[in-house]
Amino acid sequence: MAEAAARPAKNRIRVLLVDDHQVVRRGLRTFLEIQDDIEVVGEAGDGAEGVARAEELRPDVVLMDIKMPGTDGIDALRKLRELANPAKVLIVTSFTEQRTVVPALRAGASGYVYKDVDPDALAGAIRSVHAGHVLLQPEVADALLSQEETNSGTGRGSTLTDREREVLTLIADGRSNREIARALVLSEKTVKTHVSNILMKLDLSDRTQAALWAVRHGITG
Repeated sequence: MAEAAARPAKNRIRVLLVDDHQVVRRGLRTFLEIQDDIEVVGEAGDGAEGVARAEELRPDVVLMDIKMPGTDGIDALRKLRELANPAKVLIVTSFTEQRTVVPALRAGASGYVYKDVDPDALAGAIRSVHAGHVLLQPEVADALLSQEETNSGTGRGSTLTDREREVLTLIADGRSNREIARALVLSEKTVKTHVSNILMKLDLSDRTQAALWAVRHGITG
């Protein structure tokens, strides 16, 4: 019996691999190419090339190593944010220290996995960050949240309006602006305004930090 047809390319998650080890990239590509909903659209050997390739290819998800010669993963993350690149970034690292992982998350990564991750778990992680979720180990989440709490303080949550708290709850649930707009019967432009106000009031820089802040302070659905 003939094999089932692969999922149409337009419905696949487009992934860019950024790692200075060719063997690692080859291994990742070999596994990911057998997933019917994931397409590897390109590779890069360092952070600078990764930023250029991301701008050119517009992937949905970037798998990014942290430690690379020249422009490392954290610097690359910051440059991607400056470009307003819509790609979600999943850090793939062999480093477990909080002092290495936390800066990457603060720079805009949607989560991280270790290089010895089970292949099926890696595919699941790609699907999860593509859907807007944040992937963190508990100990790293605690460290990141402690830093944000020190910077912004718990009292700032009291400045949020009821509508802003509703929006924040949905951000913590991994919803996109479009999904939030549908759920609350608002325009997407209005949701963007609420998100900007939330970040300003809580003194946070992005949605990942807002989602973590919400979970830590019990603002969840």
